[in-house]
Amino acid sequence: MSSHENYEDHLHGTSTIFKKVEKYLPEMVYGSIDGIVTTFAVVAGSAGAGLSIEVVLILGIANLVADGLSMSIGAFLSKRSEIDNYNKHLKIEEWEIDNLPDIERKEIEVIYREKGFEGEELAMVVNRITSNREVWLKTMMHDELGLMKDTKSPFKSGLFTFAAFVVAGAVPLISYVITLLNKVQANPFVVSSLFTFITFILIGAAKNFVTQSGYARSIAETVGLGVIAAIAAYALGDLLERLILS
Repeated sequence: MSSHENYEDHLHGTSTIFKKVEKYLPEMVYGSIDGIVTTFAVVAGSAGAGLSIEVVLILGIANLVADGLSMSIGAFLSKRSEIDNYNKHLKIEEWEIDNLPDIERKEIEVIYREKGFEGEELAMVVNRITSNREVWLKTMMHDELGLMKDTKSPFKSGLFTFAAFVVAGAVPLISYVITLLNKVQANPFVVSSLFTFITFILIGAAKNFVTQSGYARSIAETVGLGVIAAIAAYALGDLLERLILS
């Protein structure tokens, strides 16, 4: 095999892996948003309360792991429930097609008559669909029940959610770790805010690939969400510090 063929095989393999990961982009984007908002809220609240770097890290890391696991388990269970629901209705439709074919055929006729088909054209469409059991099943599932088979793995949905949550959620804590190691003298909350702001912009840009709402809107929504959460957490931390320690 030539080097050119090897290179093409490598590109094909890379493309295949990317496509497999790409379908989990929504889980990664929303996991990232939740992770960084949640952790930065803890950091902002701790800064408002004037807590030490050690306490901020303890609270931040504990929150990062606990909430990351909670969200990933939720993603896993949600995806598995969707698949179970689809399979349950699929079995019902299979039974009805096998045991009540005339009724199911009438339902196909109604569906396509509502789509605008009439007369011979309607009869041709119905005959074509009902002549293939798999096509018949998919049509009933999609057009009658509004269900489509999800090819995503529940385990991978949970895994990508957790990974994105932890990676993005760790960003607000980086400056505190560096400060604790005496590597910088800058205010760790200020540095954390800067790192978090930049990360919000990047996540917002990635969010556009999921929502297709435009880069400006996606970034503005993501940054705005983070700013609101941070201000609320900082103010609450400051208030509680005054009430409890005053």
